[in-house]
Amino acid sequence: MTQTTTTVTEEQVMPYYLLSVMQPEGEPPSDEELQVVMERVDAYHAELKEAGAWVFSGGLHAPSTATVLTATGDDVLVTDGPFLEAKEYLGGLSIIKAADLDAALEWGRKAAKATTLPIEVRPFYWEQV
Repeated sequence: MTQTTTTVTEEQVMPYYLLSVMQPEGEPPSDEELQVVMERVDAYHAELKEAGAWVFSGGLHAPSTATVLTATGDDVLVTDGPFLEAKEYLGGLSIIKAADLDAALEWGRKAAKATTLPIEVRPFYWEQV
């Protein structure tokens, strides 16, 4: 009789989550305020990395730098600026590994405290090739 061994990958054990940083429209913080926030964000990222939860993080330029591509039949329309006018925009993101939604929400709470901005937490499907 042949015995089959199933290997459980880290992706099957530890789901991924997207933490979206919601940046309000308007005047950015002063350089001094931004420096304090970035120190807190750096400490938060260090904690994520130490816990083995950090996968990727990054920030985005202002929505005015966006270019929107829209398929129209066989053509693609190119327009400047954000797709939607809104009171807040995606300002940055992190992809993290967490045991479950509760653990991801705890990381989201820490991100909200570090950035002083709203954080949206959503399960993230990532197919590694």
